[in-house]
Amino acid sequence: MTKRREEDRERTKEKVLFVIGKLITVIQAVMAVLTVVLLKQAELLPDKMVILAAVVLAALTVVFALLMKRKIRIVRFVIGLVLAVLVSAGLGFTDLKLYELTHTLQQITDTTEETTRVGVYVLAEDEAQSIRDMEDYTFGILETQAREETDNVVLQINEDLGAEIGTVAFPDAAGLADALLGGDCGAMILNEGFIGMITETEGYEEFESQIREVAYYEWTTQIAQPEEPAEEITPINEDGIFTVYISGIDTFGAVSTRSRSDVNIMAVVNTNTRQVLLISTPRDYYVPLSISGGVRDKLTHAGIYGVDVSKDTLAMLYGIDIDYYFRVNFSGFEKLIDSLGGVTVQSDYTFDAGGYHYEKGANHLNAEEALAFARERYSFAEGDRQRGRNQMAVITGVINRMLSPAVLNDFSGLMEGLEGSFESDIPYDGLAGLVRMQLSDGGAWNIVTYSVDGTGKRASTYSMSSSVYVMEPDQDTVDHAKELISQVENGGTLVQE
Repeated sequence: MTKRREEDRERTKEKVLFVIGKLITVIQAVMAVLTVVLLKQAELLPDKMVILAAVVLAALTVVFALLMKRKIRIVRFVIGLVLAVLVSAGLGFTDLKLYELTHTLQQITDTTEETTRVGVYVLAEDEAQSIRDMEDYTFGILETQAREETDNVVLQINEDLGAEIGTVAFPDAAGLADALLGGDCGAMILNEGFIGMITETEGYEEFESQIREVAYYEWTTQIAQPEEPAEEITPINEDGIFTVYISGIDTFGAVSTRSRSDVNIMAVVNTNTRQVLLISTPRDYYVPLSISGGVRDKLTHAGIYGVDVSKDTLAMLYGIDIDYYFRVNFSGFEKLIDSLGGVTVQSDYTFDAGGYHYEKGANHLNAEEALAFARERYSFAEGDRQRGRNQMAVITGVINRMLSPAVLNDFSGLMEGLEGSFESDIPYDGLAGLVRMQLSDGGAWNIVTYSVDGTGKRASTYSMSSSVYVMEPDQDTVDHAKELISQVENGGTLVQE
């Protein structure tokens, strides 16, 4: 009887283990299928790698099923069970990371909105603490520039107060600042991007400390898109050529905020020849904006009116179509460098900036060091022109680091935490196509940089009628930049000058 009970217990035990083995095998198979589906949807791996992953996972499922088959051998069963559980857990973690990665990339790419932030300002010593305290004030506004957004704020204030406020218009930001400082208006309504522009003007250096923001109004607007979208970026395009406007705005916080663009670099890319041409245009370049009706302004001021204005202004200058934009601010730049584990940049000079020291030649920089390197201009005889070259050196370092096997193999780790740090309208499938191409083919890219030149002078601008420092373009350097662009587009090989 005892022997019979033992046999019954063994059979029961075998049945239980069999059920557990089947359940674990099914879970592992489901996780394997989900992983392959997510890999395919992410579009980041070449098809051959996805197929290889599917074959390996299928083979593992079969092996685990055999180890935990009906004729139970306890050692074999335990080995199969442990391996299946570990693989299932690993696949679950991988699936989560793949989902997070694709979600982040989709948030970064295909961006069609940007944030406009307009402040209501009074003198620093003014006692007003809210809009309600200012209902009897006269509000200074700009006569024509950014008038639509100003009118939106006036309507909102009228709605908040239940009455119409008095307004007085001034021809430009400097005149508006003078009116507030001189008492010709009690408050002013102005896009926050103009404050920095006023402060950098001679005679207004203390302006930001002389005023106080009482309230602000913020909303999102659609970024203008071409009627016919540019060809998608994939390595199998007939020409494989696209151009990206890289904008670095002068703010911390939300990258979508309209602000002056201090970094203005075009990246012209030929994926077939693996050529990348980076062209830097100084922030003070004196050019017509796409919205100014031929009136010239500093290039940096274009960003106040929207990233599309900056992009279109550069397209006008170089006589090309710019397909996409990529925008980053200071905080996003630091997060990107941190995520890469730092970057190596080539410095043309030995200098000190921001409390850091840089040697001529290769420098491995962390986020704070890289930001100080990219922002410095006073250490150089060529000022902003050398700053543009340094910015391109940082971008070159970022590209080289991102193309390294260590980063590509942990692409999800790179993307983790970067959502909201930068934005672009590059299509998701285009970006994924570039990652697939690099993982599949490998190989180095030839990155060449060029900076257009000019001569400093003082002149009035579209945004500021008072005399400000600008850079008169050197047309010979602009024409040479056009020649370099043509070489890339025609499949030529560039040589660093």
